[in-house]
Amino acid sequence: MQTIDLNCDMGEAFGNYPMPNDETLMNYITSANIACGYHAGDPAVMQQTVAMAIKKNVAIGAHPGLPDLQGFGRREMKISANEAYQITLYQIGALHAFVKAAGGKLNHVKAHGALYNMAAKDAALAKAIVQAVHDFDPSLILYALAGSQMVEAAHKISIKTASEVFADRTYQDDGSLTPRTQSNAMITNEADSIKQVLLMVKQQQVISTSGKTISLNADTLCLHGDGEHAVDFARTINERLKKEGIGIKTPSA
Repeated sequence: MQTIDLNCDMGEAFGNYPMPNDETLMNYITSANIACGYHAGDPAVMQQTVAMAIKKNVAIGAHPGLPDLQGFGRREMKISANEAYQITLYQIGALHAFVKAAGGKLNHVKAHGALYNMAAKDAALAKAIVQAVHDFDPSLILYALAGSQMVEAAHKISIKTASEVFADRTYQDDGSLTPRTQSNAMITNEADSIKQVLLMVKQQQVISTSGKTISLNADTLCLHGDGEHAVDFARTINERLKKEGIGIKTPSA
């Protein structure tokens, strides 16, 4: 049976006010990428979100980002490869502490926002992030943009990868995501989003904004949890994939 993982970025809040959709969304996903305090999240939210994921039997991943709370980690910063290594390792360690204390297990690492997009194209940053994952725990899975430099870097040192595709983002001709600064970066029509998801999962292809057909590997599908209809969309995608005979399953090392 063909399978796909459904992942969602979570714990992107502060204090005793977790994201309102997180717990409900966990009914429809198989992997949670939990913010580690740099772009969002804090100790209280990390603890709560980890507990939710364990309760719902959802795989837990660290979601390290750039140190940019005001910009939510979506603004590019000029950092060296070693700085990318340091901030990645630091944030994995922070989340792991809460996972271990709660009796859970860390499954994967997925970079956030601008750090994710920068490392998708920059081989030096990609290598540094992958090395941080390896040095912390070589059994962790790297979730990274399909066809990116991070996937290539991970393969070189035998880190297992889950090639990630996006339900609500448009693609450029080189397989990269359309920058959020552009008006056509997001897919807002549910039917269009579902059509793209089915093409990516069933045929391992996506159509770029210029109409070009791009081949890609689709191991894990990102669902954003902060949209107005995030829960309804996650439920719809989950049910539609199952209806198409596609299993929903977490990647395993």
